[in-house]
Amino acid sequence: MKTVQIVPLERKRLYGAMVKKEAEIRKRRVGAFSRIGAKRSNKARWKHVRFKGWISLERDRSEVVTAKVKSPDWQLLAAFIGWIDRHFGDWVEAVTIRYQ
Repeated sequence: MKTVQIVPLERKRLYGAMVKKEAEIRKRRVGAFSRIGAKRSNKARWKHVRFKGWISLERDRSEVVTAKVKSPDWQLLAAFIGWIDRHFGDWVEAVTIRYQ
């Protein structure tokens, strides 16, 4: 499992924007990521159209987003990092990846 910690710039509510963007993309067309499971406050679970595994997103009080990527290969992690960079590159201060 890999843990990705995304630190947004000051006064940016990154988690809410990510969830909103995923829903907006899914509404217009089939996107790469889709939300699975029950809707919960400050937590979400996503899967990818092509790659096996899932991503568990969680927001803490300081607006840092923690994503646990559970996948047998590297492609899901690369797709997620690319998605973040493409849509929210100017909102992000730092991205840290931990391999566990």
